[in-house]
Amino acid sequence: MVDLLEKYRAAKERHDLLASIGVDAVGLVNDRILSPTRAIIGGREIILAGTNNYMGVTFEPECIRAGQKAMEEFGTGTTGSRIANGTYSLHGQMERALAEFMGRRHCMVFSTGFQANLGMIAGLCGPDDTIFIDADSHASIFDGCRLSGAKVVLFRHNDPDHLAKRLARHDPGKGGRLVILEGIYSMLGDTAPLRDFVALKREHDFQLLVDEAHSFGVLGEKGRGLAEREGVEEDVDFIVGTFSKSLGGIGGYAVSDHPDFEVLRYTARPYMFTAAPAPASIAAALCALKIIREQPERRAWLRTLSERLHAGLKAEGFTLGVDEISPVVAVICPDEKAAVAMWNGLLQAGVYVNLALPPGTPNKLSLMRCSVSAAHTEEEVDAVIAAFVAVRRQLVEQGLWPRE
Repeated sequence: MVDLLEKYRAAKERHDLLASIGVDAVGLVNDRILSPTRAIIGGREIILAGTNNYMGVTFEPECIRAGQKAMEEFGTGTTGSRIANGTYSLHGQMERALAEFMGRRHCMVFSTGFQANLGMIAGLCGPDDTIFIDADSHASIFDGCRLSGAKVVLFRHNDPDHLAKRLARHDPGKGGRLVILEGIYSMLGDTAPLRDFVALKREHDFQLLVDEAHSFGVLGEKGRGLAEREGVEEDVDFIVGTFSKSLGGIGGYAVSDHPDFEVLRYTARPYMFTAAPAPASIAAALCALKIIREQPERRAWLRTLSERLHAGLKAEGFTLGVDEISPVVAVICPDEKAAVAMWNGLLQAGVYVNLALPPGTPNKLSLMRCSVSAAHTEEEVDAVIAAFVAVRRQLVEQGLWPRE
């Protein structure tokens, strides 16, 4: 008999090797969270610079009270799916609030952002359809495509011309065509040239879905995402997002103006067959949405801090993933070994960032992925920059990082 886990031997050996160098990045434990930007890890206070807590709402007293109140009134969980016993009045409130905020007629709330992509993609598309996706798409998008059974066509990252060629060569037959993009790509922090992609809709027959997971709350005058910033909301058929970034919770959503959108409530399996989000999570996210709507200064401050981190690292000679300013700031490391050493060194220096390695990164890059929060201070951002410089100096001396 073949052991079912044998196929992961190479992955296990690689993980064991990386873990032997220092702290196991996969098993890192936050002993205690002190604030949106601080935690106790390994008995030491650490600056959190890799959390996706873009609006910094996770410790807002108003959100905490809303979650506590919901738990007292509705209990700890729903114990059922949305189409069974799991839809509570809070879910309806959240859907109406999100639809209004996003300027859309319809909204569905999912249990996670990952499931929002699974449910929307597999709900919209089937074996007769074709999905065109950016090569740097999130894992949830790839998995949604697999679940759908649709034909999948990849195009080069952020390359509308390449997509145009793919579309021109494709015969849709009797099926539909869906193009999927992201607002902010999570590894490097770049945005899609959305206007150029939208222009293709005039020449080719397809519908467009944009995953605004990392751009919701961050981009646009009102914080609705890249489609709002680029002024093309009416051209985007479906938007998917998550509560786990700017809303600081757990859950996902999809919005649309499509007249038949509601049919997905009884055709999208990841919506139909999983437990509904817990009342406390929904209530806290509903409160966080109110903060995003009423406090645009958070978005402006986030931009200021993002520019500070980006400019500071670049001035110190680090190679960054993209020149574009977003809350995601990726530092490109010389190789995997240097990346693991840098990550461990930063943790020892009191800074937590994300260790991002192939195959989960674009172009097989090894990255230190930083994410800025509106709750950060200028002093914390400067401390992150200083830690990068100090650790690099150590790695240069050890022969793990090239000299400038």
